[in-house]
Amino acid sequence: MILSDPFHAIGVIIPAFRAEKHILKVLAGIPRFVSFIIVVDDCSPDHTAELVETCLDSRIYLVSHGKNQGVGGAVITGYTKAVELGAKIIVKMDSDDQMDPAYLIHLIVPILMNQADYTKGNRFLHADELKSMPLIRRIGNAALSFLTKAASGYWNIFDPTNGYTAIHASIIPLLDTDRLHSRFFFESSMLMELGMIRAVVQDVHIPARYRNEVSSLSEWKALFEFPPRLLAGFLHRLLIQYFVRDFGVFSLLLILGLGFSAFGLLFGLYHWYYSSITRMIASTGTVMIAVLPLILGWQLLIQCITVDMQNIPQEPLHDGIDVLEKLYQKFGE
Repeated sequence: MILSDPFHAIGVIIPAFRAEKHILKVLAGIPRFVSFIIVVDDCSPDHTAELVETCLDSRIYLVSHGKNQGVGGAVITGYTKAVELGAKIIVKMDSDDQMDPAYLIHLIVPILMNQADYTKGNRFLHADELKSMPLIRRIGNAALSFLTKAASGYWNIFDPTNGYTAIHASIIPLLDTDRLHSRFFFESSMLMELGMIRAVVQDVHIPARYRNEVSSLSEWKALFEFPPRLLAGFLHRLLIQYFVRDFGVFSLLLILGLGFSAFGLLFGLYHWYYSSITRMIASTGTVMIAVLPLILGWQLLIQCITVDMQNIPQEPLHDGIDVLEKLYQKFGE
């Protein structure tokens, strides 16, 4: 059975902060095929660490932070420890018991089958199950999902703030961890960094499970803090992906689209202002000189989106990495 293969050792990391209410139940529900369970106590002021230490499960490892580093910092610590222990696939679960461990197998199968490098839960795939999700969270997730698609280049994913994820261990060293956000923007920043290395990301259906718990992520806070970060990530991706690493059809379409749009807009604004001052109606030719570049520019920019959507990574990185590791182990340098 593939899950018993030590080469596919499964590790679960659980960032924990003020988790004494649920942590023992979460640990008890983790499937037996998981080889390692790393609980990262992010300087929690309650008794989370003490409760974890009472567990007799030999798979559990407790790592404690001397200073609170946020969920992102805790996840990176957990990834590092899991790789150190020999995990090949690492699942991240939260400590609030909102992530059903029964679906853990669904996250790791696409990675085991070399179909993805990174998988994440998606609570939006079945309409009936959305009834358990608060309305404001559904609206916020929909808006943030679109912005994250543009920022990361993964137009095929949704529900970007879902923290139920799995990653192949060989992908972690390829990430620029300095660019990963340490707080609640971590999941979105992770997608942007995965996009930069062109890892394959796949959504997995995992129903929402809310137990009348208040989310620690404020929808209003996300509304004001996430968009500027996503815009910066979007511009960074376009620059690196289409102008530094490559220069192709998208690059040309973007330059022409922005150029025509800017010309049409500025020309039109100038003559609108000139007409308002002189009380003279602009000629049909003047109007067309403004309108036609705008129409053409917008059409080119829409085509840019089409080209970008066709450029979603399709070939997993870890399959080739695994082969190289095996060759290195067999033949050395």
